Amino acid sequence: MSITETASSPASAPDVRLIGHWIDGALRASTSGRTAPVYNPATGAVQAEVALADQAEIDAAIASAQAGYELWSGYSIAKRQGVMFAFRELLNSRKGELAALITTEHGKVVSDAMGEIMRGQEVVELATGFPNLIKGAYSENVSTGIDVYSLKQPLGVVGIISPFNFPAMVPMWFFPIAIAAGNAVVLKPSEKDPSAALWLAELWKEAGLPDGVFTVLQGDKLAVDGLLTSPIVQSISFVGSTPIAQYIYETASKHGKRVQALGGAKNHMLVLPDADLDLVADQAVNAGYGAAGERCMAISVVLAVEPVADELIGKISERIAKLKIGNGAGVDAGDGTLSEPDMGPLITEVHRDKVASYVDIAETDGATIVVDGRGFTVDGHEDGFFFGPTLIDNVPTTSRAYTEEIFGPVLSVVRVGTYDEGLDLINSGQFGNGTAIFTNDGGAARRFQNEVQVGMIGINVPIPVPVAYHSFGGWKQSLFGDAKAYGAHGFDFFTREKAVTARWIDPATRNDSAQGGINLGFPQNH
Repeated sequence: MSITETASSPASAPDVRLIGHWIDGALRASTSGRTAPVYNPATGAVQAEVALADQAEIDAAIASAQAGYELWSGYSIAKRQGVMFAFRELLNSRKGELAALITTEHGKVVSDAMGEIMRGQEVVELATGFPNLIKGAYSENVSTGIDVYSLKQPLGVVGIISPFNFPAMVPMWFFPIAIAAGNAVVLKPSEKDPSAALWLAELWKEAGLPDGVFTVLQGDKLAVDGLLTSPIVQSISFVGSTPIAQYIYETASKHGKRVQALGGAKNHMLVLPDADLDLVADQAVNAGYGAAGERCMAISVVLAVEPVADELIGKISERIAKLKIGNGAGVDAGDGTLSEPDMGPLITEVHRDKVASYVDIAETDGATIVVDGRGFTVDGHEDGFFFGPTLIDNVPTTSRAYTEEIFGPVLSVVRVGTYDEGLDLINSGQFGNGTAIFTNDGGAARRFQNEVQVGMIGINVPIPVPVAYHSFGGWKQSLFGDAKAYGAHGFDFFTREKAVTARWIDPATRNDSAQGGINLGFPQNH
């Protein structure tokens, strides 16, 4: 059964598709009677209903994962690696299907969805090399006749709770490493765009992953809390807003779990007077409005060190005027082909209105709305959840439009007099996710990377998401827990180490005092 043929539930209308769970290696229709709408953001229409799990379904998902773990963890490294390579090849050959599916439910343009998949695939490719990354260490003869060695073993069942903005990439930050290391995964995707998770589940089955090792549990807070409190689930990986990340961290930690909870952001771009302003304008538009600003690594604030602000605002405004906003799946170009816009809609009407409220706040607080995206509509998609690119000048740093994460296509400009003033604004914020500096001065850039209190830094790069063999994560209110996502942090997070001290008695020297005998003192090396 494909994900487009999910069986209906008595709770759903007969003409609306119900999206269920993936448990025991197959689609499972929900019996909870609870659902949530899944919209097409470009049209505003409900295209499906997603099941919201009840406690019985939560328990079934976790039990299936435990059985999968018991089988999978016993597979040899060679067999596990074969499955990882098969998954990688299938994903590479069929990623276009997944990109189209993401666009339908999330709204981002297809090329952006494809970029999301390719960045996630970097972690899949890293995970195919896992044998070299989960090796233990061996020290021979640390004391006479005694060797010490370490083993890295999987945790067991691990939970992943992913956000709506990257329905494929964020889960792929975690599950390739978790599965390669021998764990079983229960993924709770966002109820706003749940189908990508099921598509990935089907791909794992085709790659040869045993049933139960990859489980998709659809749901809301009940499902989240079920993972956080289950004694079977050993760890939680989360990406989302800071308040929820803090809740995830505190609740899961209280129940004895490892936690990596990545929270929100308010990313700044510091522009020095010597910067190439055409480059800055291009990158500010790319980083501020890509994916309609629904990125935790989006640039939200441009700190313009005077006297460049007026010129930079003019250049950004010129580029905004040329942007095409529309259905992310593309529009008829008139010659039988689809023309892809630059930016699609926001995820829901509620979220669009929330973004608009921040522009209202900025205006009330005395900011200048240079380009206003409120009330934006697209011909033929008047009911879609569109919001135009918005540029705001002179945003007071006391305004909630400056201090809070907006998560939409809103770019604020704050004018500062010096490098130090701009640095202080970044460092005084509650978040520490990503930041960037634009300059042609290597000394200034080197000083910035050492002085800024942020986890990920770009130098003339606006969205500094690290490659897979480094690790992703911020500081302060942007990360709860000690482990970042993927890279070396990922393999450490999804394994635990045993240290073994071994002595094998040589029968020929059994009576040697060094080989045995009674000694009640604390063991000493000799």
